[in-house]
Amino acid sequence: MKTLITGGTVLTVDPTLGDFARGDVLIEDGRIAAVAERIDAPDAEEIDATDRIVMPGFIDNHRHTWQTAFRGIGADWTFTQWAHAMHGTVKPHYTPEDVHAATLLGRLEALHSGITTMLDWYHVAQGPDHEDAAVTALRQAPARSVFCLGAGWATPTPVEADIRRLRAHLDDTGPVTMAWGLRGADDTGIDTLARELRTAAELGLHTSLHTGGDHRPVAAMHHHGLLRDTTTFVHGNGIADDELRMLADAGSSLSVSPDVELKMGFGAPLTGRALAAGLRPTLSVDVVPSVGGDMFSTMRTAFCAQRGLDGTLRARDLIHFTTIDAARSLGLHTRTGSITPGKDADLVLLRTDDLTVFPVTDPVGSIVTAGHPGLVDTVLVAGRVVKRNGALVDIDLAPLRDRLLESRDRIAAAAGVPLDGTWDPKPTT
Repeated sequence: MKTLITGGTVLTVDPTLGDFARGDVLIEDGRIAAVAERIDAPDAEEIDATDRIVMPGFIDNHRHTWQTAFRGIGADWTFTQWAHAMHGTVKPHYTPEDVHAATLLGRLEALHSGITTMLDWYHVAQGPDHEDAAVTALRQAPARSVFCLGAGWATPTPVEADIRRLRAHLDDTGPVTMAWGLRGADDTGIDTLARELRTAAELGLHTSLHTGGDHRPVAAMHHHGLLRDTTTFVHGNGIADDELRMLADAGSSLSVSPDVELKMGFGAPLTGRALAAGLRPTLSVDVVPSVGGDMFSTMRTAFCAQRGLDGTLRARDLIHFTTIDAARSLGLHTRTGSITPGKDADLVLLRTDDLTVFPVTDPVGSIVTAGHPGLVDTVLVAGRVVKRNGALVDIDLAPLRDRLLESRDRIAAAAGVPLDGTWDPKPTT
């Protein structure tokens, strides 16, 4: 099977290839076969990319998709309110069906906005049936996903058996792969963290770990020899500069969620400080009850916040954070993240004739400063067109929407919380 994307402005995110003001991309058997100003392939199906930017699909390496049903409800919440609401109040009422509905719609939402690869940081932690429901939903979405199992979240409960059970069903070859969402030493102790990192290495799993700046957590892991190039540290606000250099030296990665961090009071995102320490940051959405679910707004917040702090960052940095740098954080950089021959054809085509961006004088600047999901015209995952002319292909959204509304209403009723914007979660402790 051959597909030729022709006549678009091509942002390869590959430094050896550069950009093409007018270029073609040839896809064979789901992989990128060639990128050039013009390619002659008369036997290929053509996709006309006139008035389109062709770029790698976005990569979100940290999103809690199980919360999709409660989109927007926490716009005014602090972190403490969000934690009490989502984990302490509604989570106990989630059934496997609720997890499935939220995960499927959440993954489709991300795909619709051009996110071809997404790490689903799962911490519903209700049992195997809930986990299996999430994996099933990710497999039903025509996208590349990483199921990051945060088993036993916020408890010291042994979880290795749970991790091994799921790992037996998720290898590294399919569109849905697996990672381990670590709980960290605060919840389990440094010895347990060390044991779990050894198990992760044995199973060939990348890991992801939420952390902040209290008690110098990175320095403690460094002291015990626990920093890995397979671990992504999420947020990290308050981490000291020397700890950022420790992460850079270890080859670890950092996932910044700028909207959540600024809104919920975590502190300034680490984007600029990470770069200064030699660490390539990545960007992620985190939770849609509080923030938008697309990478355009995430890039713009990170860009504006850092430029306001010290004037650093360039628009192209943000494109790299959300493509090749994020792919590297997931161990997927040889498969996706740039338009490079040999990689899977995970691509998005963005409209340049839309009045919100027209005229596009600088494609990179236009994407970062004015981009939005409405520009996403076409999406391909491993060469398969999954969105065309602004609509997802072969997806009947109406019954899925109905299921999610029913799920939300049932959970809210069981938890005794309002859905009219008046819910003000107040922790009892």
